[in-house]
Amino acid sequence: MSSSTSKQSNYGDLPLSFAKPLECPWTGTFLLTSPPFNKGSAFTKEERKEFGLHGLLPPGVQSLDEQVQRAYDQYSSRQDALAKNTFMTSMKEQNEVLYYKLINDHLKEMFSIIYTPTEGDAIQNFSRLFRKPEGCFLNILDQDRVYDNLAQFGKPDDIDYIVVTDGEEILGIGDQGVGGVLISVAKSVITTLCAGVHPSRTLAVVLDCGTDNEQLLKDELYLGLRQPRVRGDKYDKFVDIFVQSARKLYPRAYIHFEDFGLPNARRLLDLYRPHMACFNDDVQGTGCVTLAGVMAGLEISKVKMTDMRMVIFGSGTAGTGIADQVRDAIAADSEKSKEEAAKQIWCVDKPGLLMKSHGDRLTHAQVDYARDDKEWENISHDDLLSVVKQVRPHILIGTSTKPKAFTEEIIKEMVKHVERPIIFPLSNPTRLHEADPKDINEWTKGKALIATGSPFPPVEYDGKKYEIAECNNSTCFPGLALGTILSRSRLLSDKMLVAAVKALAAMSPALKDPDKGLLPDVVDVREISVRIAKAVIEQAVEEGLATEQGIPNNNDDLDEWVREQMWEPRYRPLKRVTK
Repeated sequence: MSSSTSKQSNYGDLPLSFAKPLECPWTGTFLLTSPPFNKGSAFTKEERKEFGLHGLLPPGVQSLDEQVQRAYDQYSSRQDALAKNTFMTSMKEQNEVLYYKLINDHLKEMFSIIYTPTEGDAIQNFSRLFRKPEGCFLNILDQDRVYDNLAQFGKPDDIDYIVVTDGEEILGIGDQGVGGVLISVAKSVITTLCAGVHPSRTLAVVLDCGTDNEQLLKDELYLGLRQPRVRGDKYDKFVDIFVQSARKLYPRAYIHFEDFGLPNARRLLDLYRPHMACFNDDVQGTGCVTLAGVMAGLEISKVKMTDMRMVIFGSGTAGTGIADQVRDAIAADSEKSKEEAAKQIWCVDKPGLLMKSHGDRLTHAQVDYARDDKEWENISHDDLLSVVKQVRPHILIGTSTKPKAFTEEIIKEMVKHVERPIIFPLSNPTRLHEADPKDINEWTKGKALIATGSPFPPVEYDGKKYEIAECNNSTCFPGLALGTILSRSRLLSDKMLVAAVKALAAMSPALKDPDKGLLPDVVDVREISVRIAKAVIEQAVEEGLATEQGIPNNNDDLDEWVREQMWEPRYRPLKRVTK
């Protein structure tokens, strides 16, 4: 996953260049307890003398690879996933480079430990496992201190990437209150790991508005505000104070909203998106990755984007986010308006097909996809099968968390009308998937193009093996962040999102071999992120949104320019400076 090159860089003078020595103001025990600078047993003899480390370390000098082997042995001795997660958290608090290098070398194995599903367990146990704070804790009772609290984390040019949550809808496990800070931390980690955003230039934030989780409110060890979740005008004012403070303090930072509740996620994104570079992974990230898989599937099935019909089962944040990205992509690449493009998408939720007559029962995000009742007069639309029979979709997406919702009858109804049905059961965790890929493959006699929300092994039909792609947001949002940060784009536009999706779709293994996965594997994510970042930067420049000076317009030069500014888990020479 390394993006380093052996040749001399043409861009070594850039502020974010990784080729420079690391300026270090610490010596002695302060240095050994500073995770961004600490090398532990890998400090050279010269560094030990220069930084006053003699007597504080055993005399043996080790390489990073030797440290990784020892750390991996220690990691492997932990008995369960949560214990492994806790071990990794402790390592991150001691030696940042070793932490990322260990994950980098064992990415497939460790991804589920540092992120979903194990991070969900860590979040649920936040107050019980708490040892050392990480990130910025803002609470709704101290709104007058928000600015000062945020100001503690650096100067205006020190922060590039802020991940913020209010902890209301965490990883499918719901309201976790102040423990939600760990999802902000995890997203920051993933962005560094997958796209090389400098870890010291990220900031994880939790907006503690209380919690409606009774179990937490009754827990004597709970560390957050012990009160019901605040909503309404006071909540909106709190969020706005945070946003305005963050923009004033760190004007170049890109803000990533994460795991906000259904009533707020899309609403807040729509409120702030026209004015600053911001992103919501639940609304946009899932949609971008899914759209990339859809684009690859349509290419294989030889169906045009402007002709396809899509049914989405489950119209919450993820479902409507997917609908938004598909709609916007259709509009961006055709003469169609967004309103016309939305007519190619049918959204189904608990009451059945979303209809205009549902009125106030529709969320802000669902309104655009509600169908005119006259279209369905005297036609059944209360269940998924009825909608599939009527619509005859090319694509069926599941974000319902309703296990086995994609029945054999529904899948076989699809295949009656479509040669290569595109079927994505995306609900997480695995037990909530709308269908097992093995069953879908059997029911369609190997014709279905399948992607899932969790990893699945390959499936077989009639002696032929098919790989199952995973719609993993981590293949998209880190590259988006990197491109937006490096270009210093004023906004994250629809066309920038579409550019990212196209870059991801172009790397689909299935375009070369239809039996391969529709999306590239997460092990290739550094290279994926470079491709996405370049596409995002080029689009930002084309739209006049990029504010960074000196962005190369040649593809090879841009590639080098991006890679030069990506952080890597390797020890850099230390340069002593006075603080």
